[in-house]
Amino acid sequence: MSVTNHLPTRSLGRDGPDVTVICLGTWPLGGGLGAIEEKQAIRTVHAAIDAGTNFIDTAEGYLTSEAMLGKALFGRRDRVVLATKLSGEHSPQHIRAAIENSLRQLCTDYIDLYQVHRPDPRWPIADTMAELVKLTEEGKVRTLGVSNFGVEQTAEASAFGPIASTQPHYSMLFRGIENDLLPYCLEHEIGVMAYAALARGLLSGKYKASHVFSDDDDRASIPELTPAVRQAAVEICRRLTPWARDHGYTMAQLAIAWTVANPAVTSAICGAKTPAQAIENCEAGRWHLSKQDMLEIESQIEDLSPGM
Repeated sequence: MSVTNHLPTRSLGRDGPDVTVICLGTWPLGGGLGAIEEKQAIRTVHAAIDAGTNFIDTAEGYLTSEAMLGKALFGRRDRVVLATKLSGEHSPQHIRAAIENSLRQLCTDYIDLYQVHRPDPRWPIADTMAELVKLTEEGKVRTLGVSNFGVEQTAEASAFGPIASTQPHYSMLFRGIENDLLPYCLEHEIGVMAYAALARGLLSGKYKASHVFSDDDDRASIPELTPAVRQAAVEICRRLTPWARDHGYTMAQLAIAWTVANPAVTSAICGAKTPAQAIENCEAGRWHLSKQDMLEIESQIEDLSPGM
């Protein structure tokens, strides 16, 4: 591990780039959590970079995110490791169209990390990987990754091309991958970009279990945010907010710091809609939780992971 602008960095997989432990997730900046003005989104990207983040994640399917980033990264492209994802079907034709569109939207001639957003059973993974490997050979993509893949799917993809990273759902509320995917990635030196470290914001301490998200907020239709999950999030925040405050941090920062404290996790993908949120997330990356800290936290939440 090294430190850049006082924000730690880790190698993304065996041969991948060094990335900061906090990755700016741009789902909210593309409108995934409701409408956002482009100027505010751009200011948020700049704030994250200035606060020490060198890693930004987006996707073909993140509404206006890629186009916004193309503007936000003007004059700053060489300061970030830029990751995007193939969100549509895995046919060779769509893969080719998707990468060209992403390059155009992002105003760049290469993608640092190109990821398969989720498995597509309609297309053999061997064929998908063959087309993706071609993109690396052409210089359009530097490294490849997967997202929302289980252990067997990750292993299968790795058999047909080098996989630098995987992007799983992981937080205090959703810990199932501790039993399989995280150990597998450690053993095989695959980077882990944990998304939803704040459980879609539920671990920020801002929401009651009864909160109703607006119709233009994707969280209104996410099935995993069950009443049991929401109630568990409220209880975790009730128990741990005082502990975080005593250490000079917020509950949201504790949830992020806990995520990156796992030795298998390379970076936590943290969304933000404002510059202040982006800066707060970066500060969490500077908080090193000791083994004793982790034991104390575990004693408080071991009975509260309904998303296992």
